[in-house]
Amino acid sequence: MGKSEKKSSNWFVQRFPYLQQMLSRAQTSINLELPRSHSERYKAKAFWIAYPFYYLGGIIVVLFLIECVTGVLLSLYYVPSAVTLGEPGDPSLAYQSVEFIMTRVPFGYILRGVHHWTAHLLIVAGGLHLIRVFFTSAYKRPRELNWVLGVALFILSILLGFTGYLLPWDQLGYWASTIGLEITKSIPVIGEVAAKIGFGGSSLSPATLTRMYGLHWTLAAVGILLSGLHIVIVWIQGIAQPH
Repeated sequence: MGKSEKKSSNWFVQRFPYLQQMLSRAQTSINLELPRSHSERYKAKAFWIAYPFYYLGGIIVVLFLIECVTGVLLSLYYVPSAVTLGEPGDPSLAYQSVEFIMTRVPFGYILRGVHHWTAHLLIVAGGLHLIRVFFTSAYKRPRELNWVLGVALFILSILLGFTGYLLPWDQLGYWASTIGLEITKSIPVIGEVAAKIGFGGSSLSPATLTRMYGLHWTLAAVGILLSGLHIVIVWIQGIAQPH
């Protein structure tokens, strides 16, 4: 630990001494080891093949940070409006802003491409991470809460991808969102209400685009908070990794 880190740590400890004691005590009492895996029990020599799957959590964090940075940069040029200022049939302001990013902004096409494909990789990595945690029983006591948080974050990443899909306001995003709207409306009892809340009505309209843009940023903020809590719990409990 460097001098600056040690000084900041001492500053924190002086003002919150009991918090450090609570965290150290929690880490000692909660950091339980998992039962021996099948490979450990029978001394299998091919266990190293599974090791890359134990880095998926860190990969997800990096991908999410890339999404946040590229999303903020894209928002500097994006216009969340389905209104057309020209003749009827002209592209909307949202579509024109995306076209401007792709053709006029320096490296804009790379920025949007990175944001687009990183979203795909984030969902794939999240799914693989859940599979790894499930099949290695890392969701069991005392890690139940973090398992629930992980499932919530995975669902959140899918919702982020869905809300971002409509933002260019093109044919692909429009009809994909129409399918999502009809699926939402088919939910018993709460379908119509959920459609009005999520899509701004019973059919797609300019209000839907504004709603999706707001939801996209709201879900991103919730994702940052839940990811931070998820990482803190992992830090306290320790990583459920092979020995």
